[in-house]
Amino acid sequence: MNGFEWFIPVILTVITAATPLVFAGIGELVTEKSGVLNLGIEGMMIVGAVAAFITATLTGNYLLAVVVAALSGAFMAFLFGILTLSLMANQVATGLALTLFGIGLSALIGQDFVGEPVQAIAKLNIGGLSDLPVIGPILFGQDPLVYLSFLMVFLVSWFLFKTKAGLILRAVGDSHDAAHSIGYSVIGIRYAAVMFGGAMSGIGGAYLSLAYTPMWAENMTAGRGWIALALIVFATWKPGLVLVGAYMFGGITILQLHAQAAGLDIPSQILSMLPYLATIVVLVVISKDESRIRKHAPACIGKIFHPAA
Repeated sequence: MNGFEWFIPVILTVITAATPLVFAGIGELVTEKSGVLNLGIEGMMIVGAVAAFITATLTGNYLLAVVVAALSGAFMAFLFGILTLSLMANQVATGLALTLFGIGLSALIGQDFVGEPVQAIAKLNIGGLSDLPVIGPILFGQDPLVYLSFLMVFLVSWFLFKTKAGLILRAVGDSHDAAHSIGYSVIGIRYAAVMFGGAMSGIGGAYLSLAYTPMWAENMTAGRGWIALALIVFATWKPGLVLVGAYMFGGITILQLHAQAAGLDIPSQILSMLPYLATIVVLVVISKDESRIRKHAPACIGKIFHPAA
């Protein structure tokens, strides 16, 4: 057992680092599967983080805090949908604007809560299972949101590839004109997908402020929304690979923290760059195989749908 004393805390910290990426990534995957590219994940996450923190601070109800975070993220996504789906604004520019708006809005409404701590979400204690050596704290001692992230990956995979509704959503993403011609509401389906993505990003933000670092600080998402976007390409739009990629990037994040704690003679700025450097490297490597991207990416992603066309 003593040989695993270092292993357990490392795995636990990897899980906490990966969980917000899983939520944001799986939400954006559904959004992109419908043919919409929302670059505003960072903005939706940060608004979800501050909304959850304020709700938890004022009420002490963590379930309500997570629900409020999901609704906040969905509302931000709804604003994005109005601009891009109804008013047909450019999706890339609108997504970037949504991120800037979310960062500014969160700083405004959270200014009175900066630096205030809150009790972290309680971890589950499943009878004697949580006390088992090694696997106990890893498999049976997590907080509810960790288990919810795994459940959402399973549910999204089942929805997309095992249900008629999932097939319709994928059809809208691959050929919105064809889907429209046989009577499906392309705009309605895309609104639903975009708002689901916003809700998942909001929950990912809630995990940051209620579990990962249970406090509120401006810009606490620290670029995780952009990493979540890269995850979708890395995963070639497959839910299971989003989970794998999230834990890989989570591991890199924790690696730089442990390297700093170990006192390695490497500038802290370089260590802090590791997760983002890994993101760039992964995207560069994947982009070399254009046929793979074209094969798996929704054909209509980022394209404006004109109902009258």
